[in-house]
Amino acid sequence: MRVMVRPTTAVGVVYVAAIFLSTMDTTIVNVALPSIGDAFSVPSTSVDAITISYLVSLAVFVPASGWLGDRFGGKRILLIATAVFTVASGLCGNASNLGELVAYRILQGVGGGMLAPVGMAMVLRSFAPAERVRVLSVLTIATAVAPIIGPTVGGILMTNLSWHWVFFVNAPVGVCAFVFGLLFVRDIGEPRSERFDVAGFVLSAAGLGLLMYGISEGPDLGWTALPVLLSVPVGAVLLGVMVLVELRRRAPMIDLRLFDDRLFRSSTAVMTIESVAFLGAVYTVSLYFQDGRGLSPLATGMSILPQALGVMIGSQLASRLLYPRLGPRLLLTVAVAGSSVFIALLASMGAETSLWYAWLLLHFMGLSVGHVFLGTQAAAFATIPQTASGRASTIFNVGRRLGGALGIAAATTAMVLVGAGSSGAAGSGDPSPYRVAFLVVAALNLVAIWPALATRGPDAATTLPARNRAPSPAAEAR
Repeated sequence: MRVMVRPTTAVGVVYVAAIFLSTMDTTIVNVALPSIGDAFSVPSTSVDAITISYLVSLAVFVPASGWLGDRFGGKRILLIATAVFTVASGLCGNASNLGELVAYRILQGVGGGMLAPVGMAMVLRSFAPAERVRVLSVLTIATAVAPIIGPTVGGILMTNLSWHWVFFVNAPVGVCAFVFGLLFVRDIGEPRSERFDVAGFVLSAAGLGLLMYGISEGPDLGWTALPVLLSVPVGAVLLGVMVLVELRRRAPMIDLRLFDDRLFRSSTAVMTIESVAFLGAVYTVSLYFQDGRGLSPLATGMSILPQALGVMIGSQLASRLLYPRLGPRLLLTVAVAGSSVFIALLASMGAETSLWYAWLLLHFMGLSVGHVFLGTQAAAFATIPQTASGRASTIFNVGRRLGGALGIAAATTAMVLVGAGSSGAAGSGDPSPYRVAFLVVAALNLVAIWPALATRGPDAATTLPARNRAPSPAAEAR
């Protein structure tokens, strides 16, 4: 008997599986870095190349993903990206030295960099705007929860198996996603025939790659270290040149003209800034539990799970209750403010603070973040034509990736600066570095209120229930 799966369901299943793996991989590996360093007999200062190489590779290949999906079909590119990521994961687990592992991590980033934009574009093409809110409430779980549970899964694997399994764990899920997608996913829309924008790709890939490298290495090497002093400004200059070049192109690699759309512009800005605070807070609280409180990697991961639960509940509440009733403007404004408040309250924790208090704060922070992630993804593409969905999802995911890197860099820099001037650095038991890091990312997150207020309900009318679509005075206030 032949199994029948709706094409829209199939796209959602493959996208969730693929994006969950690629997103979780940014945090699950961190737990294994000390063991990998011991296994390869390399100093701790060298193993960060395992993480940096993956992040830089992601940044380099994200820009090309939209064009590839439009040119060769979303299904084909999504399956290729899934296969590359899965095979590279197996190679990482079998690496015999640090050089091999870094090379395989770069290959992993090639696949991971294409997964999110191409998968998101296929989801946008598969569902009408009015249906996306419910669908995104499920997809948000993958993008927001994956980096939170990464340390938990990593801790379990490291406790019971070995560092190889933080990579091998991707294989069965990747294989299942590939086979399922091959059998049931269908392409929606016709492939486009625009020429590959070589200049746009080179400038955006080099600029984003250098910027990601500099931002990631700055806290460890120091912001005045020569590699950082060269990579950050050069990357910024290349991105500036890219803007000038792409605005003159008829079919640019990075379609910056999409920012003329007010709803897309404001929603993308909110998501980018919220990603700064979210990843910065997750990174800081992981260090607080493990270094500041002396918890094991497994116990640290388990202590962060209340936040994941909050994200899941928050996204469901937003999709079923609050987004349809409040509209994007009020929902995002309140949720951004709420996440900033709860991140700031994490700064009240000390070395002897009750874990129940920490778990409660993390849970309510997750609730707020779930509302923000659902609201931004639902609203951002409401007025974007289906033909531009690939390019729009590329820009949206560039912002999310860059925001996450900036958040970790900001938190780390704050901890290093405060630790250098206190009785001990982060990890010595002195809570000051963690407190300052929480306050810094909470303050940065408040900036997102500005674009949230620019997100108007009438612009997102197609994503709201029919009863809320009339541009009444109340709706205008949203």
